[in-house]
Formats: sequence, C-alpha cells, structure tokens
Amino acid sequence: MFIRIGYEITIESKADTVLILALSPHSSFAGRVIGSSAVQADPDLPLDTFLDTFGNRLTRLKAPAGRLKLWSDCIVDVDGEPDVFNWNAPQHDVNDLPPETLQFLTASRYCESDMLAPVALELFGTTQPGWARVQAICNHVHNTLTFGYGFGRPTKTASDALREKTGVCRDFAHLAVALCRAMSIPARYASGYLGDVGVPYSGPGDFCAWFEVYLGGRWYTFDARYNEPRIGRVLMVRGRDAADGAMITSFGEYDLKSFWVWTDEVSSACSHSDMQDLLGTRPDTQALTLAPTV
Repeated sequence: MFIRIGYEITIESKADTVLILALSPHSSFAGRVIGSSAVQADPDLPLDTFLDTFGNRLTRLKAPAGRLKLWSDCIVDVDGEPDVFNWNAPQHDVNDLPPETLQFLTASRYCESDMLAPVALELFGTTQPGWARVQAICNHVHNTLTFGYGFGRPTKTASDALREKTGVCRDFAHLAVALCRAMSIPARYASGYLGDVGVPYSGPGDFCAWFEVYLGGRWYTFDARYNEPRIGRVLMVRGRDAADGAMITSFGEYDLKSFWVWTDEVSSACSHSDMQDLLGTRPDTQALTLAPTV
C-alpha cells in the first residue's frame, strides 16, 4: 500500500532561533520511500540530522529572523495490514523483562504512573493480566475522555487529563501509558502519521499519537483515542512521553503562522513516474488552518 505523507509548517522568528525537529519517519521504518522524507527548509539552510537514544530521526537547524517554511512530501510503501491483535499475549513478571524495557515502567514528565497507581489498581486490579488488561485500560480511557483540539495544552499531564476528562490524542496516549505502567506493563508513547485508510473520512490530515506496550516478548500498538486496529500508521517518534518526541523544540521564541499535514492513500495502479509527479505541491484539500496539539 502506498501512502503520501507530508507537511508544510511556517514559522516567524524575531531573532535567530535554534530548532530541533522531530518531523521525519522513525529510523525503524523499513518501507520503500518515493521522493525524500527529509526535512526541507525555505530559505535553504544547513540541516544537521541525527538519531536520539530512542531511534528518533531529528533535525537541527538555526532559523533566521523572519519567516521560515519547513516541509516534506513523499510516498511511502507500507504493508497495508491493520495493527496486530493478539488476545493471548501475556504480561511479563517485572523480574523477567528485558532491561531495555524497564525505563518504560516508571513515571515520566507527562505520565505520572506513581500518582495514578491507586486509581489503576482500583480500576484494573481484577482484570486478567496481559492483553485483556491493556484493552481494559484502552476502553476506560477511550470512554472517559472527550476529544477536542481546544482541550490540548503543552503542560497537560495524564493526571490532568483524567481529572478534566478531556484531551487531544496525545492526552489519550499519556493516560493509557501511565495506567499501564502503574500496572507494571512497559508502555511507551508513539506519534506519527495516521490517515483515514479503511475508515470513514474524519477531517483534514493530522499527526496522531498512540502508544505501544510490551507483552509476550514484543511491542504491540494500541490506540486509546480510536480504540480499534488501524491501517497505515507511519511512525515518526517514540519515547517515554511527548517530551521525548516534540515536533518542534525551540531554543528561542517563534510564532507559528501555518500548519498543514497530509496522509493520503495513493492508488497502487499509479506508476513510479506518476507518483513522482504528485510530489512537491501541497494537497490543499488536506489543509489545516490551526495547528493542533497531538
């Protein structure tokens, strides 16, 4: 399956400002890419690309005073299968977990699993360990929180989301991650592209947040906002929470002037040259006039 992914972001700075961008597909993405998935800048600037400790592909640049357009546009080849479902995936005893998963058991900036432990135990202490427990957590978060872009703010934590019963998709993910960790299940935050493939059209394109849990010897994808297996996710970042994968980390002030994202399925009947011809022009039908907080 071919999916066209991209964005166009315009910012304005009053002075030179260093930015670190998490706006590229994750280093684990192994599918074919037509075009380039790298960050592009207008005006043209030196770009320093590197991997962080979570395998996120980051780009560092110095934005000059004035306007700067950041963009990317490419077509990626994904398997076209829905998120893997495995009801029999067991929960590990903490003593048996691989060492690299242990960092995803403890509290982090946005996921205060220690504070939520009493709530988690009360809600999920009698659920069957493993997939059933994670699904129960997903069901609870999905049914408890009301989604809306107006409910998002950069300082909102899992505890805030639970208390206010509102949030954007990153808040759904943070709360589910915190509750899983409180029940001794390694859980990590994830974000990337997710279009309306195989589901009814839901609006303009956007970045989306979900989460991953370690069960039965591997990581599985869960999504508390939509709470159903989806097709066509393209992972960009993962980490302990959104602080490890912010789209733009700024070392100075800037104003966000526009934000557009597209995630559209491309017909497999298109030739390679046809796909190349699609690239380079923003699909205006996918426009967002207000920047969301995923």
